[in-house]
Amino acid sequence: MDFSIRVIRSDEWEKARELRLSALKDPIAHLAFLDTHEDAVARPDSFWQERTEGASEDGPGGVRQFVAEAPDGRWLGTASVLVERAGQETFFGDVPEVEQAHVVGVFVRDEARGSGVIDALFAAAAEWSWSLEQRIARVRLYVHGENVRAQAAYKRLGFADTGVRVALHGAEDAHELEYELLRPAE
Repeated sequence: MDFSIRVIRSDEWEKARELRLSALKDPIAHLAFLDTHEDAVARPDSFWQERTEGASEDGPGGVRQFVAEAPDGRWLGTASVLVERAGQETFFGDVPEVEQAHVVGVFVRDEARGSGVIDALFAAAAEWSWSLEQRIARVRLYVHGENVRAQAAYKRLGFADTGVRVALHGAEDAHELEYELLRPAE
């Protein structure tokens, strides 16, 4: 399958919205996302515009959303990266000891699964993390204990279970996975 990876542009909010809504229709969306299709559909255009602008190539720098794009312009998958600062509380209420990146919102359309899309998305996320001025020492993500498809993909990519569990759906059901970033030779 032919595709390229890039950061979204701020004017692509409608495509970003469509891809997110597709992700939230996935049969395991209830395990993978902290959102529902019903809630997402109800959000105004301004929400999607702000969200897309914040994660775009022109955004403020703490978030980037990467997409895998087919030659015809269709988005095949996505992953977003949030920078979490050492000593500052995160969305999950923890305080990282090191500068780290947090991968969220990972989704690959059915027809693109097994084609290398997820590998390319994670490579782009790591490359962006290395390019930041601050030293990103760690990348983490959370995966539901029952989301075996995602767990297998992340472990294949080099992520390891830290033993940390967080409550995402009313119980401590999400596993934290991490890998140490190995900077490319300079």
